[in-house]
Amino acid sequence: MSELKAQMDQLGQAAKAAAQDLALAPADAKNNALLAAAKAIRAQLPTILEANKKDMIAAEAKGISSAMLDRLALDNDRVEAMAAGLEAIAAFPDPIGKSLKSWDQPNGLKFEQVSVPLGVIGIIYESRPNVTADAGALCLKAGNASILRGGSESFHSSGAILDCLQTGLEEAGLPVAAIQRVPTTDRAAVGHLLTMNDYVDLIIPRGGRGLIERIQTESRVPVLAHLDGLCHTYLHEAADPQMALEVVLNAKMRRTGICGATETLLVDANYADESLKPILNALIEKGCEIRGDAEIQKLDSRIKEATTADWDTEYLDAILSVKRVAGLKDAIAHINRHGSHHTEAIITSDDKAAATFQQEIDAGIVIHNASTQFADGGQFGMGAEIGISTGKLHARGPVGADQLTSYKYLVRGTGHARP
Repeated sequence: MSELKAQMDQLGQAAKAAAQDLALAPADAKNNALLAAAKAIRAQLPTILEANKKDMIAAEAKGISSAMLDRLALDNDRVEAMAAGLEAIAAFPDPIGKSLKSWDQPNGLKFEQVSVPLGVIGIIYESRPNVTADAGALCLKAGNASILRGGSESFHSSGAILDCLQTGLEEAGLPVAAIQRVPTTDRAAVGHLLTMNDYVDLIIPRGGRGLIERIQTESRVPVLAHLDGLCHTYLHEAADPQMALEVVLNAKMRRTGICGATETLLVDANYADESLKPILNALIEKGCEIRGDAEIQKLDSRIKEATTADWDTEYLDAILSVKRVAGLKDAIAHINRHGSHHTEAIITSDDKAAATFQQEIDAGIVIHNASTQFADGGQFGMGAEIGISTGKLHARGPVGADQLTSYKYLVRGTGHARP
């Protein structure tokens, strides 16, 4: 047995034992751990920022993209947001032990469906160190042990944050092994984690297509996938011009490197050029490169020609593809063909058109008259999220504490024997 495999198996054994304890832990103990961890994060702000500085220097030397650098960077506000997120999760009702439904059969048997933890969750993510706090906290709230594997770029940042989470666990009298991380940047460790079906009940990957596809191909453990965020905003012919301007600018440019950023703008054939030109100009003035079809290119000489590949590209950068569509049905068809089932939006004052769009679009989140950047568990009132699930099994859309549970059936009789 290799040294790395032995190390990973030890993580798995410790996580499984911790998960058994967590499944029985009272809500107060879990909440106390989260509150203590939030306090530790605030107290360790200088340490966390110093660790992040090491990661940023190394990442810049490697020449990683500006979008990845933005995801990696921490500052006072982002660290405070992590601490506040833990407190928000602690304030939510406990998702474990809830009676989901109950009923009686004619023979007198009583049935009840009750929420339970999933067990041990392996979470594999790339450069965002705040995922360490969000993922560990959400798993804990739902009574699950977690094994975290962040990207090598955030190794020091994630380690400093993990120390705070484990401080919270220790102060609350819960097993420190309830939240662990893979203690090496060796990529082979991921391969081991994906085969640890004796210890791990679910894998949640959060990252680019290459990472997700590798995990889906290699994993022997069930996978809850967070795939690309190839998000669209559709300007319907009844879109209010001022609303369209404000929403599109936010959807594309607020943060270009997040999965909820709009990557393609679809424009109804009947949406006036004079209403569209200010939107395109404002985007360009903010530094956004526009790639348009032939009709869109006619509106501004600064617009580049879109290629076929642009309709299938998640830029994670200040680049936006723009296309005219024949109408509502054409927009829906384009999105369902090219989208990643993540988040799609329509801007319109026509409620009937909005209802059709929301009914027929195949995505985890479908938005009317708001920015796609609301695709975030915190904005949904979940406190935080592990990711946006783009599949249809178990959970879809933002994955918060409630989505990290399963259930079991309790059956109560009075000496029943089946005839």
